[in-house]
Amino acid sequence: MIKLYNTKTLKLEEFKPIKEDKVSMYVCGPTVYNYAHIGNARPMIVFDVLKRLFEAEGYEVTYASNFTDVDDKIINKAEEENTSEAVIAQRYIDAYQEVRRQLNTELPDITPRVTETMDEIIAFIDDLVKSGHAYEVNGDVYFSIDSVDTYGEISHQNMEMLEAGARIEENSQKKNPYDFALWKKTDKGIKWDSPWGEGRPGWHTECVVMINNNLGEKIDIHGGGMDLRFPHHENEAAQQEALHHNSLANYWVHNAMVNIDGDKMSKSLGNVLWAKDVIAQLGTNLTRWLVSSVHYRKELNFSEETIETARKELERVLLPLRQADIKAGLNGVSYTDAYEEASYREFLDQLDDDMNTPNAYAVIFETVKKLNGALRTKEINYEEVGKYRNAVEKMLKVLGIQVEKVEISEEDRVLFEAWNKAKEEKNFDLADSYRATLSEKGLL
Repeated sequence: MIKLYNTKTLKLEEFKPIKEDKVSMYVCGPTVYNYAHIGNARPMIVFDVLKRLFEAEGYEVTYASNFTDVDDKIINKAEEENTSEAVIAQRYIDAYQEVRRQLNTELPDITPRVTETMDEIIAFIDDLVKSGHAYEVNGDVYFSIDSVDTYGEISHQNMEMLEAGARIEENSQKKNPYDFALWKKTDKGIKWDSPWGEGRPGWHTECVVMINNNLGEKIDIHGGGMDLRFPHHENEAAQQEALHHNSLANYWVHNAMVNIDGDKMSKSLGNVLWAKDVIAQLGTNLTRWLVSSVHYRKELNFSEETIETARKELERVLLPLRQADIKAGLNGVSYTDAYEEASYREFLDQLDDDMNTPNAYAVIFETVKKLNGALRTKEINYEEVGKYRNAVEKMLKVLGIQVEKVEISEEDRVLFEAWNKAKEEKNFDLADSYRATLSEKGLL
């Protein structure tokens, strides 16, 4: 039984899908005007693990994540480079997808774009206007938050507290200062014709329409970073409530932010880490292990200390797997697909509890301890070793950690025999030479 913390209810809830054994999940994607930073990578990994967990528990998952390819920042960058918005957007969409691949994520099944959904977005806004939930002023269209009683149910903010989160600007056109733009009149950059004149849509409407178009009027899970709760997700839910009388998703799931050396990551502090650079430095497995080492609802800190701790932990897990493969290979043993079911089940049980990755890591370490014990016996029981080894590999697969199976060649076997013989004969210089060669090949 999978339980998830629902931001809307502020409770840990048993997951009950809309359709039996199926999961519909939407995670807000990037506005594509720059490369993905490590903060963007965290939801990539968090919701990839959640998808893999559902699949491990027998669910069929449909996962959508959008690309916002219409925005002032995209327009400004296109003007700076004297090119089109489409060129800018495609550059960073490609880069974002490459980061997903480098992180060994299962790519979203659906990746809708705003520019490909414009007719539906305009129709949605028009319906809001006609239903009295939105109004037009001089070519701009605003949503009236007073028109829905549920406004504030996602972010749990009262009206007195909203200003700081929304960064409200003075605008005499609005009926309520917290009303938000659905359509913006513009004569700059890319624009579309609409019943209210030329312009482009507001961010909050785009995601609602892309969800409705691709997954339906109500989905199981809506995810994203904690910073999206307000105003973005609040405003999405309000529009959906206005037209379809539901809050868009049954479960609202948010991951916490990323800090760098204990400080909030921000451009103003100059401490932004680009995801591609982090992956290049740490590698796929270590990046994923570090990100998942902290519960997704707690802040994650990137520092030399946390990286080194993660490196040691991961090596503590992967080294026994390599040793198990090497010993089997040297003795002509082939492992079956059998795995130690009790340990794997306990691992899934921990993840089922609101993706408690730290507790799941503890199960991995305990299983590795059993594997090490089995490897140290005088007469190795390779059936037992294989089950522990395979259980750990299955656990790591749910976490998106790749395990490279070590294959022992005849040349490797000869090299090991020569090394052991040199040690027996106390020819330490020769033994060290063989050892160095084996280490270079990753066999020690």
